[in-house]
Amino acid sequence: MDGDGPKNPFLRSRGLKIPKHPQITTGRVRGAIREETYERKECDAVSRVVHEGDRVLELGGGIGYMSTLLSVKRKVAQVVSYEANPALIPYIASVHAANEVKNVEVRNALLTADGGDPVAFHVRRNFLASSMDREADPESITETVQIDQHRLSDVLEEVRPDVLVCDIEGAEADLLPAGDWSGLRCAIIELHPQWIGQSGVQAVFDAMQRAGLTYFPKASEAKVVTFRKGW
Repeated sequence: MDGDGPKNPFLRSRGLKIPKHPQITTGRVRGAIREETYERKECDAVSRVVHEGDRVLELGGGIGYMSTLLSVKRKVAQVVSYEANPALIPYIASVHAANEVKNVEVRNALLTADGGDPVAFHVRRNFLASSMDREADPESITETVQIDQHRLSDVLEEVRPDVLVCDIEGAEADLLPAGDWSGLRCAIIELHPQWIGQSGVQAVFDAMQRAGLTYFPKASEAKVVTFRKGW
């Protein structure tokens, strides 16, 4: 809990300081942060399988909560975090600064199988609803920006992650099968079966199996699934 008051600029959550923001830390998000239920399943998984000194590739940086937790609580060596939403980048930086995080590199880009030219990303009044889908709510779009695409194979060769943390709103079904993940020790993935269906879920499991990773039920819950090498 955070001792929340009008003069306190931070919410407290899992020992972290989360800066208050009038468009981000509101409503259910604010309540979940304060009650430590925000990304709880992913946090529980990370606490079980991530080791001190790990190199982490995070796909879907969100508000910077997970990368901060990885740095501060799990004491990882490095996090390279991909977040496509440009409206979140300054806030992520403020979360890292509040917690004196210096080993996270945030990349405002998309990680894709083949890379390619920049793509349009639509920023909405509700920052958290911003997306590449213009038709979802065109009236709420405040800005359209071009976001770089980075080639997955190049990034894996560069970062050489031990751990993958992935929450990319359904893109996991296309992206993960396109990569060579054999260098990973473990992976924590939020599945979105409502969008990717049974075949998409199977594609993710098959990609992890090809990488020599086995489903680890003790660190999995509902749509958050964890894979690791060895038992």
